[in-house]
Amino acid sequence: MGGWNMSNRGSNRMEAENKMDVSNLERSWIIERIEFATLRGERARHAGLNGRIGMHGKACSVPVARITIDGRHGYGNSIALTKELADAVIGKRLADLFDAVTGHLLEPYRLALEYPILDWLGQTWEKPVYELVAGAHRVPGTPLVVPCYDTSLYFDDLHLADERAAVELMKQEASEGFAKGHRHFKIKVGRGGRHMPLWEGTKRDIAIIHGVAEVAGPEGLIMIDANNAYNLNLTKEVLTAVSDVNLHWIEEMFHEDDALYADLKEWLRAQDQRVLIADGEGLASPHLVDWAIRGHVDVLQYDIIHPGFTHWLELGARLDRHGLQSAPHCYGNAYGIYASGHIAAAIEHFAFVEYDDIVIEGMDASAYRVADGRFHVPAEPGFGIRFDAERFTREVQASGWSR
Repeated sequence: MGGWNMSNRGSNRMEAENKMDVSNLERSWIIERIEFATLRGERARHAGLNGRIGMHGKACSVPVARITIDGRHGYGNSIALTKELADAVIGKRLADLFDAVTGHLLEPYRLALEYPILDWLGQTWEKPVYELVAGAHRVPGTPLVVPCYDTSLYFDDLHLADERAAVELMKQEASEGFAKGHRHFKIKVGRGGRHMPLWEGTKRDIAIIHGVAEVAGPEGLIMIDANNAYNLNLTKEVLTAVSDVNLHWIEEMFHEDDALYADLKEWLRAQDQRVLIADGEGLASPHLVDWAIRGHVDVLQYDIIHPGFTHWLELGARLDRHGLQSAPHCYGNAYGIYASGHIAAAIEHFAFVEYDDIVIEGMDASAYRVADGRFHVPAEPGFGIRFDAERFTREVQASGWSR
C-alpha cells in the first residue's frame, strides 16, 4: 500500500487527536497466548470482474488472531502476524505495546494485533470499541448509526450481448441490495478499459449508471469506481452523460495525478457539477493526502485492514482538520466492514461504510444491521462480533498455529 506513509509518517504523535485512554491498563495484564487461523465463507452473490482484474467469485476468508490476556480472549482480523512476532510478544505487558502519549498501539504490532487487542479491551472494559476511540464530536451514549453503501455491483453482465438485458440484470442486483436495506450504491465502471470495446463498454457503463439510479430513487446516492480504467477526457464524457443522476462521487477514474485532478476539479466547477473525487485504495500515490489538502481530492479511501484501524485514527484526525472526508476501503474482508463502523465514531467527517454482503463461518455479526441506507453498530463489548470458540480452536489445530 503506497500513498499513506510518506504523507503521514513521522507526524503521528502530532496527528493523534483521537487519543485512547490507556492510563488504566493494569500492570498485571500479560499476553499469555496468541493463536492464528483462517475462517472462510461466501458472499451473498457471485462477484464478477472490474476494470482491472478478473472474477472475484463468492469465496471469502478472514485471517483471525485470538489473543489471551488475564485468561480472557479477544478476536480480530490479523495480517502480518508471524510466529516470530508472537514469540516476541508472549510474556509482555499489554501496556508496553501502547504509546502512553497518544494511547495508540505502537507501529510494530498494528497490522498483526490491533484488532484482537482492541476487541479484548472492549470485552474487558465492557464497552464497544467505538466508545474507546470516540472523538469529541460524538455524543456519548447515543446509538452509532453510519451511512453505508452497497459495493457489490461488479461486471456481472459481460456474458450478455444486449445492452438492455445487461442493464436489467444490474438493476435486479441493485434491487436485491435495496431489499436488504441499502439506498446508496457504488457501481463498477470501466468496461471499455479492458473487457469490452472502448465505446461499447463506456456506453454500457452509462446505461447501467442510469438503471441503478432508477432503483436507488431520487434520495439514493450513486458512486462510480473505474479502477483506473478511464482517462481524464473519458471521465468528462461519462460525467456529462450522467449529469442527470444523483452522482455523489467518482472513484479511481484514472491513476491519481495532481495535474489531471486539478483539471478535473476546474471542469466540474465550470459544469456546476458537485461531484466529489475519491481515491486512495490500492497503490496510491504517496502524495495523495497532500493533494487532497490542496483541494484536488475530496474523499480518502485507504483500506481499513491495511494500513488499518490505528492508522485511520491518526489519518482521520488530520483529514478532519482540513474538512476532508474519510471513507475507508473495505472489500472482500468481512471483518473490515464492522471495523469501519467503529472507526466512524472517531472521525467527524466519516462518509460511508463500504458494505460487501459476506457470511464467514464461525464469525457471528448478526448484531449489526443495515436499514434505510444506514449501518447500525451494536452497543456490545469489543467489536460486537461473536466468534465460535470451539470452531476456531479446531481451525487452529487443523491449519493454523498457536504460541
